[in-house]
Amino acid sequence: MTAHADETPEAATATATTTTMATTRAGRILIVEDESNILEALSFILSRAGWDVRGHGKGESALAEVARLSPDILVLDVMLPGRSGFDILRELRADTATAQLPVLMLTAKGQAKDRELAMALGANAFLTKPFSNTELLEVVAQMSSAPHAPGGAGEEG
Repeated sequence: MTAHADETPEAATATATTTTMATTRAGRILIVEDESNILEALSFILSRAGWDVRGHGKGESALAEVARLSPDILVLDVMLPGRSGFDILRELRADTATAQLPVLMLTAKGQAKDRELAMALGANAFLTKPFSNTELLEVVAQMSSAPHAPGGAGEEG
């Protein structure tokens, strides 16, 4: 997110949060991402599209945060401190309470094997950083309107 010259990052985030509360219509997205600049950018893009966006930066407590927030969509980074996104996804799919939760995996690596593993573990979509705002919004829109069966939107690989 780009803050105005006279606006602190905290004020910009507060503005995005206020906007989110005022326009929420699409549902809740939990973003599990440890890089604050990426988390902030994702939050801004998705909140402007009407999503109630929550962020979390730790792999080891991500499952507890999913249980606490019950998001409609989970955006999950592959490389997280404490626990990999792949391990988190594996546990989500093994639990009947979260087995159908739509999951968008993000990675900076962009290797075909990462995409293949994510999809094999039950990711609904996969994006490689950097990605365009339009691409992110299109994938999230597809995920929110599709039946919640794991396995197939996002980049071709």
